[in-house]
Amino acid sequence: MKSITIDGSQRESVGKKSTRALRNAGQVPCVLYGGEANPVHFTSPELAFSKLVYTPSAHTVVIKLDNGDTFNAVMQDIQFHPVTDRIMHVDFYEIYEDKAITMEIPVKTVGSSKGVMNGGNLRVPYRKLRVKAIPSKLPDFIEIDITPLKIGSKFYISELKNEDYSFIHPDNTVVCQVRRSRLAVVVDDEDDDVDADEVPSTEQADDAQA
Repeated sequence: MKSITIDGSQRESVGKKSTRALRNAGQVPCVLYGGEANPVHFTSPELAFSKLVYTPSAHTVVIKLDNGDTFNAVMQDIQFHPVTDRIMHVDFYEIYEDKAITMEIPVKTVGSSKGVMNGGNLRVPYRKLRVKAIPSKLPDFIEIDITPLKIGSKFYISELKNEDYSFIHPDNTVVCQVRRSRLAVVVDDEDDDVDADEVPSTEQADDAQA
């Protein structure tokens, strides 16, 4: 998984007054949890989070503070202003290479579904899936090949199992499916092999009615 570096300054004061002043200056108050010591309070420029927040991809984070401390982490929570949508606060969780963590990983579909080409609707209930692994084994995204999916077909999370990471979802979780629409045409694979002689012609149908 790719990593993004965020430079910050450790905070000496964490009161409301200092927090308000930092936000007015374009700084975002942050807290790093999960370490062996107390939580680390620091600030970073709001622009530093653009590549981390405004992207569909998942990333780990390297936090570099002006006092020389460096931490590996993942973003745990983020708060936005309800009106301006500016970043108000970010929580991070420190990670270690030998300890498994849980992250939400984006789902990426590839291929062309047979069912979609026949007019069905592709549904992807989960845009992200919760994955547990050590940091080096976390994927950038979960890839699903939808090519075999016909109308009515479902793709279950149990079909995504591998040795690098595990999913925090039941095995019967549907991660994508092709549902019938009003304009859908149901075409089975067996239909492609039907011989023309087996299909009654219009004349044969008329004779049968007579």
